[in-house]
Amino acid sequence: MANDQHNLSSEISSEVERLTGLYDFSDLTKTSLLAESENKVYLVEDESCIKNYVVRVNSGRLKYHTTDQVKSEMMWLRALHKDTDINVPEVLPARDGSWVQDIFVSGLGKPLHAVVYSFLDGHEPSEDDLVAGFERLGEISAQMHSFSKGWTPPNDFQRPSWTADAIFNDDLNWGRWQNGIDVDGMVLALVSETEEVVRRRLEEIPTGTDYYGLIHADLRLANLLVDEESTAIIDFDDCGFGWFLFDLATALSFLEEREDVQDLIKSWLVGYKKVAQIPVGSDLIIPTLIMLRRIQLIGWLGYQQKHLEFARQVGQKFTSDSLRLARDYLNRFG
Repeated sequence: MANDQHNLSSEISSEVERLTGLYDFSDLTKTSLLAESENKVYLVEDESCIKNYVVRVNSGRLKYHTTDQVKSEMMWLRALHKDTDINVPEVLPARDGSWVQDIFVSGLGKPLHAVVYSFLDGHEPSEDDLVAGFERLGEISAQMHSFSKGWTPPNDFQRPSWTADAIFNDDLNWGRWQNGIDVDGMVLALVSETEEVVRRRLEEIPTGTDYYGLIHADLRLANLLVDEESTAIIDFDDCGFGWFLFDLATALSFLEEREDVQDLIKSWLVGYKKVAQIPVGSDLIIPTLIMLRRIQLIGWLGYQQKHLEFARQVGQKFTSDSLRLARDYLNRFG
């Protein structure tokens, strides 16, 4: 198994080096693996002009890892870069104008898809002092949502919808929470009861344009780059249609157990209000979307335990901590 993964990674690396020849890079480029989670991300260093670029290769396992869906992701990202002040990567087309490249590796039976962006400076935010950063993130989220409300997608635009069925039924191949790490009979019973309540409450949340639209859908710390002057948003791989406040829930991924989680929520809302109105009833909507995201991540970690050390490290505690959060949620809404 480990040898197969090594061979696959080597093939993908070779393909990434090949596809750099499709772009206006010089011959003085070198590539290296920069990050790996759901997808593989490579750094391309062009030494002739001292510029860096990023190549993202999709894992291919998610339902929205199709050519048309990735092209649609690029459409929205290009629009955000061109028509807003939000700091996002610039999509680079190949010489032939294409945004998405096919990568073929043995044994998969279908191509993987690669895209190229500009490299953005910055680092993942520290968890030591997040309250001030969450205010800025709320402001950026509101800018993004305001733009999406006024943006008309092309007719061929295709992105997933983050509905209850998409998450609980695993319609998008994220991973079933029932297959999460250390999901035993007690966890199964409690989370099943929680799912029923979450589903019922989601049916009560409006889906009009004040509540629902095109969102990032994965604004966790790993997808933020900060420096002294700015906050950049990266990794739009999960962008799709969902409740705007789901972007707050995703920002709290793996942070729900913090003692200051309510301060983080308040700070995010303060930032959001600088740009846009908070949807009516947010105090009741937010806890349900946080629980929806928490259950979603139980499934994701369960799947990724075969591939990512991070999932193996945090999965057991994440599931056990989720029980307390589920009990608290049921005590309030059940």
